[in-house]
Amino acid sequence: MKKAKRRSPDDLRASYTRADFPKGFVRGKYAARFAAGSNVVRLDPELHAAFPTSEAVDEALAGILRVARNVRLTKRSSGR
Repeated sequence: MKKAKRRSPDDLRASYTRADFPKGFVRGKYAARFAAGSNVVRLDPELHAAFPTSEAVDEALAGILRVARNVRLTKRSSGR
């Protein structure tokens, strides 16, 4: 009689069944919490070249926001 090959807990299989997971396992259990706590934005390649880090993007957006606020304040104070 051949002995079954023992698998290490770290071995990956080609496919898994529901029985392979612990009882109470819920797929995507923390997905909503993760999505609520983060903003992930995909940049086009040409934009990524101009803004390679999240700090660069934050700085550019903060500058645009400052300009937009100044334009709104100027329009209100000039009576337009």
